[in-house]
Amino acid sequence: MTRRILIVTNPHRPESEVAGQVAARAFSDAGIEPTFDFDAGDTIESVMVLGGDGTMLRAAHLTNGSGAPLLGVNLGRVGFLAELERDDVTHACMRLSQGDYAVEERGTLEVTVIHADNTRETGWALNEVTVERANPRRTLELAIEVDGTPLSSFGCDGVIVATSTGSTAHAFSAGGPVMWPNVDALLFVPLAAHALFARPLVIGPSSFYAIEVAARSDAVAQVVLDGDRVVDVDRGGRIEVRRGEHRVTLARMDDAPFASRLVEKFSLPTDGWRGERAASRDSGNPAPERQG
Repeated sequence: MTRRILIVTNPHRPESEVAGQVAARAFSDAGIEPTFDFDAGDTIESVMVLGGDGTMLRAAHLTNGSGAPLLGVNLGRVGFLAELERDDVTHACMRLSQGDYAVEERGTLEVTVIHADNTRETGWALNEVTVERANPRRTLELAIEVDGTPLSSFGCDGVIVATSTGSTAHAFSAGGPVMWPNVDALLFVPLAAHALFARPLVIGPSSFYAIEVAARSDAVAQVVLDGDRVVDVDRGGRIEVRRGEHRVTLARMDDAPFASRLVEKFSLPTDGWRGERAASRDSGNPAPERQG
């Protein structure tokens, strides 16, 4: 059977297109058929993604259901979903063709939009679902539920529901916490809410959020899935967000802990930190015993 690897590039970045040709030659030299096209039902063994996080999200949606792991090479800015940096394209192709990688599964969000006329639309997201005001000059009035129990209502610019993967994206910029990828939970972050109780929330995998657009809302809403697909929601509409049934598989070649990724991506200041035990060892004094 012919081995095939899908290459996904960012058509708006010339360097991504060039890297795609480099990857195609490397896979061909390894006896693997590279392809830039994918249709549902096609058989591929893995996906090489050359771009930033937006390209990774597009590749995840494009190959949904294929089971193929995605390997990201960052040609964008932060590139939190990417595994390697721009100088590693040829090396990444070699290891991908040899199967020299581990796999890591990431959770998703399942979204159901129930319109005022009771019609429904569904979708899913890897990073986040945002409920935004369609008119930036108007305030969006939302009511929030958790597991069917009313929690609060307020005027706002919108709200974000994110996976742990998406906690370092839009939700992070809005003041939400960073969640480690192995945390199976759903994060809720209000955007400029006019309320005293408007703090980020975290619920478990069996719980769900519901967000209703109030009849009194000045603005109608838009639901945006992973910054791409948009669903318009009028007053009286309801958005339910719960843990998705399917997961997205990422290929990993770097076994560094997530904390190291945070330090690298956000250029966090760690100079001078040596750790309690290292400092105690160097001084000749034993590290203090922890209590409790």
